[in-house]
Amino acid sequence: MAGHSKWANIRHKKSREDRRRAKIFGKLVREITVAARLGGGDPETNPRLRTAIQAAKDENMPSENIERAIKKGTGDLEGEAYEDFTYEGYGPGGAAILIEGLTDNRNRTAAELRHIFSKKGGDLAESGAVAWQFERRGLVTLPKQDLGEERLTELLIEVGAQDFEDAGDVWVITTDAEDLHTVADGLEDRGVEVKKSELVMIPQAEVELDDGSARRVGNLLDSLDDHDDVQKIWTNVDPEVLSAPDGSSTGRAG
Repeated sequence: MAGHSKWANIRHKKSREDRRRAKIFGKLVREITVAARLGGGDPETNPRLRTAIQAAKDENMPSENIERAIKKGTGDLEGEAYEDFTYEGYGPGGAAILIEGLTDNRNRTAAELRHIFSKKGGDLAESGAVAWQFERRGLVTLPKQDLGEERLTELLIEVGAQDFEDAGDVWVITTDAEDLHTVADGLEDRGVEVKKSELVMIPQAEVELDDGSARRVGNLLDSLDDHDDVQKIWTNVDPEVLSAPDGSSTGRAG
């Protein structure tokens, strides 16, 4: 089965680990807080919170940080009032960019993101201009261990997953967005370790960029990712192009 494992980590990240970790922790705290505010503090009955907690654990966030963020969301501790946002835009070479985040001041965030796009050779677009080019899917990552392809196929039929891909030392499972938690929970109920489960935006088609445009898109994504309000960034440029050591294009973009 063909899959989309390369989109599991499309969000552009810095290599400067200390700064990266502080920023990621801050963004994860926001997501946990909002998830708890909207759906309650019990991850068993709040899928968004369950996903946010798992993401925090994947980044080795201390449990006390997670609990504090949940309490801020449920009102047991004082915290900021954040709201979801989605912005759409185009980067150099016509690259489509979709931004998801959380803000306590939508007008400020919009102005700052518009400035970043303009400074880096892109344009913030109207709602709907870019989103149609992406499809929301669920991805579940499983360590291979002793889980062979034949047994995995049987399990995925049982839990209702659509597809899987061999991604080296892990299997990457593709699901419909609404089936993500059903599939992940079903696998765990059958004794399978779930390394990660997440919702992603997969482009329906990738855009090809020349070397210069690919570098400029990478710079734009770096600047957007640096913004505290930005949680996730999706693009139709191939992440392998953007992460090339020399910053050059490999002939495909997405």
